[in-house]
Amino acid sequence: MSTTTTPSGPPSISPTRTVKAWWQAAPFTLVFVVFFLIPLALTVMVSFWNFNEYELIPDFTLRNYAAIFEGCSTLTDHGDFCVSLSTYLSTLKFCLLVWGLTLVVGFAVAYFLAFHVRSPGMQTLLFVLCTVPFWTSNVIRMISWVPLLGRNGLVNQGLMGAGLIDEPVEWLLFSDFSVVLAFVHLYTMFMIVPIFNSMMRIDRSLLEAANDSGASGWQTLWNVIVPLSKTGIIIGSIFVITIVMGDFVTIGVMGGQQIASVGKIIQVQTSYLQFPLAAANAVILLACVLMIIWGLTRLVDIRKEL
Repeated sequence: MSTTTTPSGPPSISPTRTVKAWWQAAPFTLVFVVFFLIPLALTVMVSFWNFNEYELIPDFTLRNYAAIFEGCSTLTDHGDFCVSLSTYLSTLKFCLLVWGLTLVVGFAVAYFLAFHVRSPGMQTLLFVLCTVPFWTSNVIRMISWVPLLGRNGLVNQGLMGAGLIDEPVEWLLFSDFSVVLAFVHLYTMFMIVPIFNSMMRIDRSLLEAANDSGASGWQTLWNVIVPLSKTGIIIGSIFVITIVMGDFVTIGVMGGQQIASVGKIIQVQTSYLQFPLAAANAVILLACVLMIIWGLTRLVDIRKEL
């Protein structure tokens, strides 16, 4: 018997079953501790260390955090923010743009697959086609845009051949536009999957009831489908935001090494062996991401919905 009963309450779990449950969770807990909690604790610890050109100095100092936002209390002579604050705002800008675009595209694709493709086999086929880009590396997918968007790329040649422009468009590549385009291309799938999963769990009788009540297609979408897909939207948003906020490869390649981001700063500081500064930036970035995630999880109880 795995449970025992008491006259005054519901059945209680036996100690033997509790011990078995802990042993089952132990391997996953160990992996979580070794590969997440310990590295995170080391990063936080190093962020308070001192350093010079030659070595790390175990110490407790707020110098690294102060150096990151040094001079940010006032605007520059040109009315701009300090470099660090401008970089964080630029990273947040890319995050919001990519989140909004991936949400629109991901919701539209998921809606089409869930409600307009009736055959389960065709749904599976189209869903697999959405994953085809993931069969190659991110770098290859990014580089594939260069022949299209470059000064002598296919897009510029096509526009000039059609007489729409007289000279190549410069902002198609190595710009904010190309960075956002690459992000949307790379990470829209992370939005499609959870939204599609939420939509497939919607009871179709609710849609029929809304239609019988005289609701229009947009009313059904906004008042029935969107609220019931909220869990998938939040999960997809968490995926996209956390990836984009820490990304530095995409911004480096598609921005032509001319656009700064927090991830890029951390990568540069690490290459110059400024590990305490990089760790401090990583801690601040993690705090920003956690605040965003906390705000998103206030909108829906993900654990309850799942």
